[in-house]
Amino acid sequence: MVEEDYKFEGWMGLDPSSAKGKMVWQEYEPKVWEENDIDIKVTHCGICGSDLHTLRSGWGPTKYPCVVGHEIVGIVVRAGSKAEGINVGDRVGVGAQNDSCLGRKGDCEECASGQENLCPKFNVGTYNGIYMNGSKSYGGYARYHRCPSHFAFKIPDEIDSADAAPMMCGGVTTYSPLKRNGCGPGKTVGIVGVGGLGHFGILWAKALGADKVVGISRKAAKKEEALQVGANEYIATDDDKDWVKKNAGSLDLIVCTVSSPNMPLNDYLQLLRSNGRFIQVGAPEGPLPVLNVFPLIMKNIFFGGSAIGSPTEIREMLQLAADKKVKPWIMKVPMEDANKAIVDLDAGKARFRYTLCS
Repeated sequence: MVEEDYKFEGWMGLDPSSAKGKMVWQEYEPKVWEENDIDIKVTHCGICGSDLHTLRSGWGPTKYPCVVGHEIVGIVVRAGSKAEGINVGDRVGVGAQNDSCLGRKGDCEECASGQENLCPKFNVGTYNGIYMNGSKSYGGYARYHRCPSHFAFKIPDEIDSADAAPMMCGGVTTYSPLKRNGCGPGKTVGIVGVGGLGHFGILWAKALGADKVVGISRKAAKKEEALQVGANEYIATDDDKDWVKKNAGSLDLIVCTVSSPNMPLNDYLQLLRSNGRFIQVGAPEGPLPVLNVFPLIMKNIFFGGSAIGSPTEIREMLQLAADKKVKPWIMKVPMEDANKAIVDLDAGKARFRYTLCS
């Protein structure tokens, strides 16, 4: 049944102070409707670290006013005549990307090859972006979300909506680099940071069949949580002075979810075997530590980065979650408590992801 007479309202960040729990509930004008669009009644929205960075203009000036939230799950209440396989009544998710050029700005190698997340010509975030028609993108801390149907994904019946929400960004941000860099049988994988992103990394590495998964964090206090999530071993870099010596040359792949300028980056590289791969997904507001290139040269190590995931990867991830019964650690929070939740996230209280529930 098609809903009518609904309003677009959400938690609006008006200036950098909004990151301190000062968002304001307001009505706003969504994207100007186009026939490839859908409207989603938001039932759940994960809280991502990106939301905090954006609210406080940490990655650059934010286009205030801004409604954040790019881990959206809900029910389609309107679908345009050109919507791509999405119908009214479908349960769908939307991640961090809302649009790419899709060939509308001439030939695009990335979009044509299914790597829309890497589109260099036109890339619109789910919030704080501008569409081709000049409209502004608003996220999921809201009652409704409007977006191009190409960037909405049906949620398998086996996955609960509250669990699916954080998969849409936090999940695929770790799934994608693991899958693309050979995580699977015969591999030993390290995940740096056991938190909102890192615990997903452990879950996916196990689901993809890695022989061994090692959680890496500063303090031993997270060891039991890492093992409960599925890690086989744990390294506490602050609490074990011999951690580098004990674990040197033991890993095939490291995915790093932290972004501290003080992280022991060059020590992490020593954990890799020859031809190992180090993939950075944590996005800092400032620089990373100075990198010593000799470990890269002498051991033929690849150092790279990864951002979100493509539509194809999101669909693959959701199916893997359904098939392997992957269940993230989440804490459900009423949508009306979004201000408190972002403050608590900034204080490190989440275990390991917050999901706002309408």
